[in-house]
Amino acid sequence: MKLRSPLFLTLQLSVLLAFTAAAAPKNVLVVTTTTGFRHSSIETAEKILAQLGERSGAFTVDFARVTPPNVMRKPNAPKPTGDEKKDAAAKKRFAADLEKYQAVEAESTAALAKYADEQKRVLAEKMSSEALKNYDAVIFANTTGDLPLPDPQAFIDWVQAGHGFCAMHSGSDTFHKFPPYIEMLGGEFKTHGPQVNVTCLTKNPKHPAVKHLPAQWEVFDEIYEFKSHEQGNVKELLSLDKHPQTKEPGYHGVAWYRNVGKGRVFYTSLGHREDMWDPEWKDAKGERKNPPAIALAYQQHLLGGIRWALGLEK
Repeated sequence: MKLRSPLFLTLQLSVLLAFTAAAAPKNVLVVTTTTGFRHSSIETAEKILAQLGERSGAFTVDFARVTPPNVMRKPNAPKPTGDEKKDAAAKKRFAADLEKYQAVEAESTAALAKYADEQKRVLAEKMSSEALKNYDAVIFANTTGDLPLPDPQAFIDWVQAGHGFCAMHSGSDTFHKFPPYIEMLGGEFKTHGPQVNVTCLTKNPKHPAVKHLPAQWEVFDEIYEFKSHEQGNVKELLSLDKHPQTKEPGYHGVAWYRNVGKGRVFYTSLGHREDMWDPEWKDAKGERKNPPAIALAYQQHLLGGIRWALGLEK
């Protein structure tokens, strides 16, 4: 079953946005800080989430974000491949990169230390126990690594007390060393292969995050594989019935939701690519893999999940 036309999806999204505007807006904190890999789609995600909040009237957006410095990071030594010519060329490139890095090492180290300090300051300001009282939900949009929260357990307790938490894509590649977070989320990033076309199966057509989607939804994205994730511990929204790379049959979660104490948690592993988020985005060649209809549907997917996490949808 194919997705409806971009015009229909735009109208459908507009109706949903207008419908939500009647209620007083909730307060949402969007966190995009990273201590690991940083996705190029983060700025696009920030823009789209702000637009969804503004256009829907369902929520206002505040940000906990710090722009990383543009510095050269220490290059990694190449791993031998067994091909003498390729290995020799790789070693030569590594030696040249290492020489460049050593020339700016002190400057880069100082800039990265300042960046780490700024992240701690921003998260201490936005996510302390006292600051969290200002928000109805927190969104981790492509966060990575062990974020320097002032009190990670206090954040988990805040969600369990009756607040909302949403995470996109690498929100599952966050806090690997803090089990309570992984348990709350319901899954932990393990690995991924090359970006690929997959057919997502809609598992709960009454949920606001997926009720607009066809029974089978085709997307092109970086598809995660998970650990610390069991099908019975979450309520499925989207899943695969075969491995994204090998195509062998089996369950693979893509998006889900769950109740944690009195709180609500929504997670979607989609959102690596800019053209998953933005119907107008194009790469340097003026191209995109996902048509605009996919991005519009993904926005509805997010808005429905966020509204559910805020308690605005049953």
